Order: sequence, then C-alpha cells, then structure tokens
Amino acid sequence: MAGKGITKTLVWILMGLLVIGLGGFGATNLSGTVRSIGAVGETDIDITTYARALQNEISALEAERGEPISFARAQALGIDQAVLAQLVASAALEDETARIGISIGDENLRDQIVQIPAFTGIDGSFDREAYAFALQQAGMNEARFESNIRAETARTLLQAAVVSGVQVPTSYMDAMLTYLSERRSIAFATLDRSDLETGLPVPSEDDLTTYHQTHLPDFTTPETKKITYAWITPAMILDTVEVDETALREAYAAREAEFNLPERRLVERLVFSDKAAAQVALDRINDGVLFEMVVSERGLEMADVDLGDVSATDLGPAADVVFGAEAGTIVGPAETDLGPALFRVNAILTAQTTSFEDARPELREALAADRARRVIDEQIDGVDDLLAGGATLEEIASETDLVLGQIDWHPGMTDGIAAYDAFRESAAAVTDGDYPEVGKLEDDGIFALRLDGIEEPRIQPLEDVRDAVVQGWRGQATIEALRAQVESQAEQLREGISFDELGLETTVVDDLTRRSYQPEAPAEFIEIVFGMEKGEVRLIEGAGRLFLLRLEDILPPADEDEDLQRLRDALRDQVAADLSQDLFQVLANDIRTRAGVTLDQAAMNAVHSNFN
Repeated sequence: MAGKGITKTLVWILMGLLVIGLGGFGATNLSGTVRSIGAVGETDIDITTYARALQNEISALEAERGEPISFARAQALGIDQAVLAQLVASAALEDETARIGISIGDENLRDQIVQIPAFTGIDGSFDREAYAFALQQAGMNEARFESNIRAETARTLLQAAVVSGVQVPTSYMDAMLTYLSERRSIAFATLDRSDLETGLPVPSEDDLTTYHQTHLPDFTTPETKKITYAWITPAMILDTVEVDETALREAYAAREAEFNLPERRLVERLVFSDKAAAQVALDRINDGVLFEMVVSERGLEMADVDLGDVSATDLGPAADVVFGAEAGTIVGPAETDLGPALFRVNAILTAQTTSFEDARPELREALAADRARRVIDEQIDGVDDLLAGGATLEEIASETDLVLGQIDWHPGMTDGIAAYDAFRESAAAVTDGDYPEVGKLEDDGIFALRLDGIEEPRIQPLEDVRDAVVQGWRGQATIEALRAQVESQAEQLREGISFDELGLETTVVDDLTRRSYQPEAPAEFIEIVFGMEKGEVRLIEGAGRLFLLRLEDILPPADEDEDLQRLRDALRDQVAADLSQDLFQVLANDIRTRAGVTLDQAAMNAVHSNFN
C-alpha cells in the first residue's frame, strides 16, 4: 500500500514539473551544451530539473508569503541549497537502483503514463497528441520523459523499502510514556523578602566589594567590535518610490477576490450513501443526539467533516439550504457531488467589500516595496565595482543611496542593523584587514561593513555598577536569610510535620507530570521535583524567592487520562518517522560516499542568472 501511495505522489510531482514547463521557464536559456549541474556516481543531475525545482520552490514561497521573492533573497533563505540537497539525494538513489538493477516493466510504465490527466483527450482517455504536445512544451521528448518516470519509480521503490513498515518496540513506548506521564504530588511554601522575620542589614562597603569581586563575570563587558557599515533597505526608500495610478488599479484588479469577499459560512458536512440514511441521522440529532456522536459512529474525526469557510459557489446545489440557515443549526439532507449530506453551520461570515480607495495604502505599500527591492538589486553591481576599485564605505555612502552607520557590536545585540541575522553573522566573522563586501539582508536590503577595532572584555569598576551590585547583594542576602530562617522548619517537614502545623501558607499540586508548568517557579523546578524521593524536602531558589518543597507521593501514569492514548499514538508516529528518516539518511550518506558527488558551480550559476 505504501508503494502505491508513493507512486501516485510521483505522478503528481511529474505533473507539477510539466505545468512549470508549460510556462516556458528557461526553455531557451538552458539549451546549451551543458546538460547537468553535477553527478552522483554515474547519474547526472539534470540542469533543467534543477531550474524547474528552484522555480517551484520560489513560487511556493511567494504564495506562502503573498509577495514576490527575488532570487537573491531566496539564496539568503537557503532555497538553492535545499533544492540541491534534494536533487543530490534523488540522484544518489537513482545511481543505487541502477547499480542493483531495480526497474519497472513497460506495462507498468504505460499504466502510469495513461493515468496522467494532462495526457487525456476530450473523452477522458489517453491522447497521444496531447502527450506529445505537453512534453514538447516542457522541453522534453518521450524517451527522456519515460526514462525519468522509470528512474523516479525505481527510486521510490528503494526509498519505500527503507522507510516503510518501521515498528517501534512496545517496551520503548512504555518507557517513554512512563517517563513523560508518571505523576508527582507536591506541597510547597513560597517565601520572599516580606516573609523575613528580621529586616536586611544595610550593606557595608566591604559587603559590596566582596559581592562585586565574587561575581566578576556579571560585571564584565563582552568583547566589542567597533564596526563601520553602509546599508540600505526597502523600508528606508519606501517613501521615495513612485507608484503610478495604472499600476495600483491593475494590482487591485488582480487581487479583487481578496478585497471583495462574498458572504461565507463556517460549515461541517457529513455525507451519506442515500437520502433516507441522512434523514434518519437528522431525526436522531433533532431528538438530542450530538452531531459529534453521529460523526464518530461513521468512523470519522471532526476534522474529516470540517469544510472551513465556504461561499455559496463552493457548495453547488446545497448552497440555498446552507445559506438559508442560522448559525448553530444543522440542515439537510441536501444534495452534493458526493451524495446527500447534513450540514452544520457554525458561524456566518458577512460579505466584505474593500473599495479601491480603501485598498490603495496597502496596494501602494506592496508595490512600492517590490520596486524598492528592485532599485536596491540594481545597485548591487555598482557598489561591488566601487568596493573592488578601493572605495571606502564613506565614499560609498556619498556616491550611492547607502547610509553610513557605526556600531559597537557584541553577540546578543538585536537593535538596528544588528536585528538582521546576515549582519550578525558577518559581524561575528569579520577580522582585521578584511575588505568590505556587499551582503544581503533578509528583507532584500544590502550592506557592507568594516572592522575598525576590537575592545577587549573589561571588568567594570564598582563605582560604575554600584546600583546593580547593591541589587544583586540584596537578592543574595534575602535568599541566605530565608534559608537560615526555614532550616529548622525544613527538618520538621522531613520528620512528617505538616505545613499547616508550621503555619506556612501552602500550595498543593497533584498529578504533576514532566509536561506540566508551575507558574513563577524557576525553570529547573519540574526537573528537581522528578529527581526527588517520596518524603524528601528541598529548598529551591527562585528569582528573589525561596521554595520550601516536599514530595508527597509518586504515582504511575493515570489510566483514565484521555490524552495518554493520543500521546502514545503521536509518540509512536513521531519515533517511527524519525527512525525511518534516520535509516534513509544512513542509506543516502552511504551511497554518496561510495559513488562520489561532483558539482559544476558554473552550470549552477548559469541557471541562477535566469532568475535575475
């Protein structure tokens, strides 16, 4: 069954490649003598496949973010490296299948091809002319396409043999669930400065000096790099970019469906084999049976019947019934493409209309941001040339739109330009004598930096950090005083005296698990509790407070815990998936090591140039 599912996925992956091919991407620009960007063993990584995979990933990212993504930005996000890694892994599997002789016969190949919808005619059957035309538009011939299907199917068979059917040992699952779900019952009192029976003394100069000297790391500045930089981001020039009225109206027309939403319903749909069965179910619901119970009786989850928000056009013949119902009602039976169905209307979403004038600010911002990115991209080569010619960053700032800046940078800074990962990485790596180079920021801005000097870590004198030292001393003195005050009470708790008998305000928590969270407690609170023996008493330090804790009981996982089985299923699936992935990674690494990987950077650069 796993093999069939993977094969169906293969067909749709190939169709995705064909659809991209129909768009004509790179059909003429990649028609030179170079056919591959590298190889694993004897198996080439096709240059056109690399180009299409890149285009597909960038398009998916654009759809997800709702904005154009430049190739430079995609590179900064690692899209090209992720695509390359996938293709290398595929080539490795293909090389291995060729080595051990895995393939499919002509009959299986034919069955797969005739099932691809793009190759069917008006009557729904396979059309050879449609087949030839689609391949021609994709820049492929029949022999090459069929060879690709054979190779992909063979790879799928090999991969499925490795990752399918991985079983997680029951003993392993039991140990995991016991660890995650065993319970603790605890009682504790929380003490802070207000609980001290005596006030804190005023720290002397010797006290502060001692605290300062024993906590020098807290009062030591980090190594700081003095950096000069020049940068520009789309946001910095957004207000200077002109967007004409025609472009705004065209953008509004292209996104009209987004700005003008019809009335919709949040709907769940339960389909039946016939109208009589649907009516029986509706009668039961009207008699008081929960809709959820009827869904469960059909062997379905609520997620299986949830349609989300739908418009009248989405529902076809059932639209009148559903859109005539009030929120919270169940209606039907109504005819659908799948058969008679009951519908539960969970909410009514009124129609939303956004005029061009109301949408103008959002449209202008989107178009201006896109054009600002293009303006910046056009400056990269010029800035590169100036830097290569020996221009300083100060000269760059005076001759281009880049803005000069300076920063005393150290790890942990996240303000201004230091908010960008790309800048922080460059700042961490720059050394004395490095020449400035243009780098890309995550928002498609650019920058170049220069190291002017390094300020070594230094201990801040007490005079400069006196307030911080006083605050730290008070916190430490509070904890020490509280410890001394409750030590005798802790001993009595160990002997079995109750918190109430000691007059301590107590918090009792039952059924605490490792997945629990205790408000206002330190991060290690849960870990400490699960390292204690029954009856053990501990003092746990928090932020300016002390927890006096006793472990009352240790309990196994709760049999009646409804989440336990869901947790078991989720853990089993996760562990099985992890084991499968680990096995596949071991195989892929072994193949690459044995076969060897070669890459042609010039060929990849040629592909990249098509995106600029």
